[in-house]
Amino acid sequence: MTDLSALSSSPTQGARDAVLKFFYGPMDCGKSTLALQLNYNHRRQGRRGIVLTKHDRSGGPRVTSRIGIDNEAVEVVDGLDLVELVCAYDRIDYLICDEACFYSMEQIEQLADLVDDHGIDVYAFGLASDFRSQMFPAAQRLFELADEVARLQVEVLCWCGRPGRLNARIVGGVMARTGEQVVIADTGSTAPVGSPEPDGEVGVHYRVLCRRHHRNGDLGDEAAASRPLEPATHA
Repeated sequence: MTDLSALSSSPTQGARDAVLKFFYGPMDCGKSTLALQLNYNHRRQGRRGIVLTKHDRSGGPRVTSRIGIDNEAVEVVDGLDLVELVCAYDRIDYLICDEACFYSMEQIEQLADLVDDHGIDVYAFGLASDFRSQMFPAAQRLFELADEVARLQVEVLCWCGRPGRLNARIVGGVMARTGEQVVIADTGSTAPVGSPEPDGEVGVHYRVLCRRHHRNGDLGDEAAASRPLEPATHA
């Protein structure tokens, strides 16, 4: 794994071999923000690309960032052939693949095919592990296939102040240990975004915890963490 600068100017197409890069990290670490910045940087150099996503927090075919920037995207639905998608265009130089951890295993293989057989750069962004701290199959395959893998360096903190590494699913104020691997909700939210909740689950959201508190299920003051900041009042 290497520390990468995804924002440097890209070389002229054909001056190097195409690459498959995977940027990963927990929720709130800026993956979608970096994906959008990388897309802007490559477009500025005259390169043509496609932005892809799956299960974005907006619930639609967009890549959205918590800092307020967004971009239209192609929704990667189950069964979408990414090689066929790209080959339908006259020229594509790169792909931005947000939420790649939710892609199918076949689609990850197709990303590698696009790099190796078509000379297209692929920049994938996503979570490494689910709420149980088990790796997403697509993320594991990206770790195995990617030319370069980098953990994003934006620090996310657990409630205790330690570095946040793992995503906890909170259901009705309690940390869940079982359930569907993919339930779409945001951090600090009380309702899922873009998909229905599983039967019986109310008030689903996520929090990033350090390893210690993820393993023992300690959420600290969960109620306080979900309350917005209010200005101090003086008598």
